[in-house]
Amino acid sequence: MPAKPGGSVAGDDPGAVDVPAGDGVPGTSGEPGAAGKPEPAAGTAAVGEAGSRGDAGTVSDVATGSRGEEIVDAVAGGESGAGGDGAAVSEAEQAGDHDAGGQAAGEELPAEAAETLTNALDTLRESVADLHFGLDLPGVDEARQAQADLLAQLEGYVLPRVRTSAAPALIVIAGSTGAGKSTLVNTLAEKTVSRTGVRRPTTGTPVLACHPDDRAWFAEGELLGDLQRLDAPTPDAGPGSLVVVSTEKLPQGVALLDTPDIDSVVEEHHDIAHRMLDAADLWIFVTTAARYADAPAWNLLRLAKERGARLAIVLSRVQPRSADVVLKHFVRMLTEYGMGDIDRFVINEAKVADGRLPDSEVTELRLWLAELSVDEDRRAQAVRETLNGVLDSFRTRVPALAKHLEGQVAFRTELRSDVEAAFRGALTEIDKAYKNGSLLHGEVLARWQDFAGSGDLMRSLQLRRRGKAAKQAPERVLAFKAAIRTGLESVIVAAAHRASEEVVARWRHRSELGAKISEGLDSPSDNLIRHTGRAIASWQDHLGELVRTEGVAKRSVSKLVSFDPDSLALIFMVAMFSGSNGEGVPHRLVNALLGAESLRGIGAKALSDLRTRISMLFDEEAMRYVKALDSAGIPDESVATRLYQATYNLEVAR
Repeated sequence: MPAKPGGSVAGDDPGAVDVPAGDGVPGTSGEPGAAGKPEPAAGTAAVGEAGSRGDAGTVSDVATGSRGEEIVDAVAGGESGAGGDGAAVSEAEQAGDHDAGGQAAGEELPAEAAETLTNALDTLRESVADLHFGLDLPGVDEARQAQADLLAQLEGYVLPRVRTSAAPALIVIAGSTGAGKSTLVNTLAEKTVSRTGVRRPTTGTPVLACHPDDRAWFAEGELLGDLQRLDAPTPDAGPGSLVVVSTEKLPQGVALLDTPDIDSVVEEHHDIAHRMLDAADLWIFVTTAARYADAPAWNLLRLAKERGARLAIVLSRVQPRSADVVLKHFVRMLTEYGMGDIDRFVINEAKVADGRLPDSEVTELRLWLAELSVDEDRRAQAVRETLNGVLDSFRTRVPALAKHLEGQVAFRTELRSDVEAAFRGALTEIDKAYKNGSLLHGEVLARWQDFAGSGDLMRSLQLRRRGKAAKQAPERVLAFKAAIRTGLESVIVAAAHRASEEVVARWRHRSELGAKISEGLDSPSDNLIRHTGRAIASWQDHLGELVRTEGVAKRSVSKLVSFDPDSLALIFMVAMFSGSNGEGVPHRLVNALLGAESLRGIGAKALSDLRTRISMLFDEEAMRYVKALDSAGIPDESVATRLYQATYNLEVAR
């Protein structure tokens, strides 16, 4: 189609100025902008097909030569595509693809298969909804966004589409700022359904245009069911709204959804655009001759390729003088990216009036929509291809979520192991103190020396007189017992202090997140001293009971000597804690009274009981750190396992 001199740019801007011939034409390197080059698909070549239906608004490309250079023909009119009937044939149609349920793509999913697939998807949705990434580890924001996107796509597109696979097809119009998306929708609808203008961004609330007979499905159906339906845009319409407009100028069975810019400076608009794409049965990507090589455009094309979405491209605002160069370069880039066979349409630079292009500029695109409308098998196949592409994407997207979740669980395990290691080390410290005699120092040693030197030790052992033992004076015995209890308490509390400091040091060393979780946990709990005192007092009573019940004296000694069990229990403690540094009197004395076998038996039981009681104290302290981890919302390993299982069940159902 010849250019119209003096016409405005065919975009959302009704007052845009002319673009000189050749302006905005990228170089011939094939790179889509400075932001990054898409990875070329090895061995691909341009395939002459889609969009080539009969005027300058379409492109037909021929296989390249050995150096990858394409010959691009702008068909002036009359000639149809390679098939002769003007119909674009997709790669999937040529290959005879089958859908997820195993039947041909154009067939309805059997009720039983649909129910099985729906149940598997419901289970997957529940598993995804149950995820909670409580730790702010690297990549957690992306994981949370991926979870939200996956959940929204399951609820807003996949499940509704599986339940009603014969419903009208939703075609999302997406593209960069100023590409002419709203202008294109208005032109195809032959009425102003979406606002256009020079102010960017123009579209903030998505607008859906459909045939009147399809309105009920989009206005009342489950598709994007969480969005509030509006009959017209309102100033206070938020991101959770969807404007639904009907027009008889659109064919029945297809609907157009105008979305905000994918590269909008308003983050909210950017999120809405991607949310709409997740609910699309087909994508129409709109770009311009000046911006088709920009990174945002190729990011969207890459996403479409990853999702297996059915895609068509509209290249707008093309000046006739530069059309050959632009189209040749654009087709080569698509071919190198493995997308050379998708449907393509070209809109020349044209004057925009009342937010609409001349109808002649969209003739081929209108024909493409009409073919989708009347050919139910073709439309069903396009819908099924996109749905299958989304389901295929779950094979990587869901495990990626599970992997990040496993990272959270692994980090929790590392933090938990730090706690266990610290308190295990504290317990080992106390074990060493038993053996090296370090418990007998300070007041404990002074009380023992006082007890032994004052004669109370000998008085606690009495020669039998008429079968009775003399009465005991308990003062020094009680003081000695209290000194041992206090000494043990101080050793245990000091070890707990060191363990707490070690846990916090380890967590801080791991990451800032560990430091944040450990705030206020660098010392033992306020109740530790009281609980330790009770535990040691109870252990001392237990040791006295062991001496009474199991400390049967040697027969040769018992005929001559009686002993006070409490005093003997204290002597037993000294023997236990003196180690190799003890003066030997407690060992020899207890051994003489009870025998070596009783000494070993009671000693093993007493030490085991004491260690158990100290372990329980440390377990209580360790629980403070476990609760801190629990409060961060870290799930257990079973959540990731359920995700993997749900993905497997979905594959079985397909």
